[in-house]
Amino acid sequence: MENPELKGLNSHEVLESRKQYGFNEIQSPLRKKIIRLFIEVVKEPMFLLLLLCGLIYFVIGETTEALILLFWVLMVVFITFYQYSKAEKALAALKKLATPKAHVIRDKIQKNIPSREVVPNDILIIHQGDRIPADGTIIESSNLTIDEAILTGESFPVHKKESDEINRNSFVFGGTLVVNGRAFIKVTKIGKETEFGKIGTSLKDIEIVPDKLQREMRRMVNRLFVLGVLFSLFVITSYYLTRGNFVHALLNGIATAMAMLPEEFPVVLTVFLSIGAWRLTKINLLTRKPSAIENLGSITTLCSDKTGTITENKMSVSSVFVENQLIDKEFFTSKSDQISALIELAFYASHTQTIDPMEKAIVECFQGLSVKKKDSIELVREYLVSHELTAMTRVIKTKDNQLKVYSKGAPETMLKLCKTKGIDKIRILKNVNLLAKKGQRVLAVAEANWNSDILPESQLSFAFNFKGFLGFEDPIRPDVPQAIEECKKAGIRVIMITGDYPPTAESIAKKAGLIEIDSIITGSQLEKMNDFELRQKIKSIQVFARIIPDQKLRIIKALQANGEIVAMTGDGVNDAPALKAADIGIAMGEKGTDVARESADLVLMDDRFSIIVTAIRSGRKIMDNLEKAMTFILAVHIPIVGLTLLPAFNSDLPIILLPMHIVVLELMIDPICSLAFESEKEEKNLMKRPPKNPKLIFFGTTKILKSIAIGFLLFAFTIVIYFGTLDLNLTENETRTLTFCALIFCDIFLVLSTLSKSRNIFQVLFEKNISLMVILFVTLAFLVLMIENRDLNELFQFQKTTFKYVFYVFLLSIGFGLLLEIIKYFSNKKETQ
Repeated sequence: MENPELKGLNSHEVLESRKQYGFNEIQSPLRKKIIRLFIEVVKEPMFLLLLLCGLIYFVIGETTEALILLFWVLMVVFITFYQYSKAEKALAALKKLATPKAHVIRDKIQKNIPSREVVPNDILIIHQGDRIPADGTIIESSNLTIDEAILTGESFPVHKKESDEINRNSFVFGGTLVVNGRAFIKVTKIGKETEFGKIGTSLKDIEIVPDKLQREMRRMVNRLFVLGVLFSLFVITSYYLTRGNFVHALLNGIATAMAMLPEEFPVVLTVFLSIGAWRLTKINLLTRKPSAIENLGSITTLCSDKTGTITENKMSVSSVFVENQLIDKEFFTSKSDQISALIELAFYASHTQTIDPMEKAIVECFQGLSVKKKDSIELVREYLVSHELTAMTRVIKTKDNQLKVYSKGAPETMLKLCKTKGIDKIRILKNVNLLAKKGQRVLAVAEANWNSDILPESQLSFAFNFKGFLGFEDPIRPDVPQAIEECKKAGIRVIMITGDYPPTAESIAKKAGLIEIDSIITGSQLEKMNDFELRQKIKSIQVFARIIPDQKLRIIKALQANGEIVAMTGDGVNDAPALKAADIGIAMGEKGTDVARESADLVLMDDRFSIIVTAIRSGRKIMDNLEKAMTFILAVHIPIVGLTLLPAFNSDLPIILLPMHIVVLELMIDPICSLAFESEKEEKNLMKRPPKNPKLIFFGTTKILKSIAIGFLLFAFTIVIYFGTLDLNLTENETRTLTFCALIFCDIFLVLSTLSKSRNIFQVLFEKNISLMVILFVTLAFLVLMIENRDLNELFQFQKTTFKYVFYVFLLSIGFGLLLEIIKYFSNKKETQ
């Protein structure tokens, strides 16, 4: 008889409870985040340089310049806060999605909800591997043991069971882990009222920046900062010796340090990876560790579960073997009398309220055949599936106090339990193979009687009678063959790992497009191989069948020993070591346990294989765009440094870039890199090139030298304008105006050319990169204002000049853009040869 307490809350009761108690979460104070962020901002070298520059202007009496620079200091703070808040919002969205799922009964049906939405009096269903989301009392349980080390420090799991007495062992606590068994729990406390909340423990923060890239960026910025300081001292000395004004020498030295410092690197890295992780949630993929985004582009082997990932995980009973006869689904109705007894046995060997797709299929088939349910039954004991025995047995007490034993499991296990041998065993296995070759998964069913009140400790002690088996069909997802084909083109090998019977695995693999199958390795065969043999054999294997979770770790290590970069999917408690060992661990969000999700780098919120492939595409695109942004940052700093250094060596040359000019240029660079490059679409043939070598530095020497070469080319064009204006005997302010215009125009063409490696400037211009268009429009509008507005003229020491000169500068900038395109064309041609 079903427990009336298990009906759960209705929607109205949930809303009322939430109004009273709020969400099941522990809030972290925002103020600490703001203070910490402000400290990080004021520690930045660029902030300190701007502040120092503003104070010097105050000292020498140039109040307007000082106020403007201090205003830019505030702008730097604002922009930094804006960029970080954007990243924080993305991460907040990720944290919201990262909240573990809770299985609850509401409106009399089972639902999966984020654990933050659990309310008091909810009925939770907890299983092995779940992280319990709230405190509660046990209503019903079966072999329930819980690890409470996070609260008590005790290393041994605690056995729990329902009790009329008030004691700790009849309660469960939020944050603890289900080690074994299952139970129905009535929630008593949520959020900060739980034991977990009272001791002030909060969820771990999602990592923002991957360690490897962070170290690489910091190292590069620190080296350039040291170089900038040295150049700054050199400029101060040279300027003072050639011009004799120490204050102006100091200002130009600071300007040099500002020009050489690519402080955009860490900001751009954070923004790209944070927003990139947020973008992945749009395809139902949660990034728990954004370092996985970098690794996505390096994957060479993708190991995937079959059920629910490659297949739809929507099982239905398609065949029944009973009384030595195989009956297909279309004959179920006409032969219901023949199959109903077997379906009933399978029903009582299953949980009626379940998330297991095969048990759901059994329940649906049982109800569809209108088999009459026993009036009064009581579950006495349940023997769960184990690594040693892949069978589940339930002992039921009927209304006349008889004990009936129902069991279901893998055919070979059930034959072992039933001690079936000889011709009967051969005949049964022949029919099992027949269904397996059709891609069906098979569960055998057996029953036994028990005449004692004392139950054995093991299922092996029952005298089972083999009754038959059920064949289940789980069709492959329609998008899988195309996704696997895409992986092949991208140089990614796909391996399917399943616990299914080998013929079933082979049938599904062929349907999915894994056609290059030399052979299939089973778990028992793998067990007999040593590590060296497995390493050699695995080079040609694409399907592993009858694999238990513990063997996944061996598969990963063998692949990694062969130099492969491995992504591995998993869902169970025992998958956690494999998920941690993989270069990218991918947990199943729908069917996976919380332990698996916590061990993984990525979590699929929709357990489809094609999402993983889409994520690899997105990861490649994100890292591509980050590389382009960094190329632009480094290149654009070269002419800024050059124009700052040049006048320091010759007192006859007019000074072009003052600190305020550099600030304006820096304020242009940040949004261009963060917004325009981040939102740029993927390259052509992105998934037709081989994976990236993870051993290589992301932005290594070759890329740095390429960026510097482009920067010197840009510097050369600005120098042509600079000296050209001097030959025309224009005023110092006109020279500064036209050279600054040349720098801006060339920067724009550099952006347009760098945005895509495979598309030319004209194609980029006609694409809908809204962020780019807005930035370019604002930049050009501000440039016109600086030239045309008298106050801005005085502030930036510009001078309104004739349109003819500006037009000539623009034409020369077009030449710079065309030259970049020619270089890109021949570079691409060389790479494709």
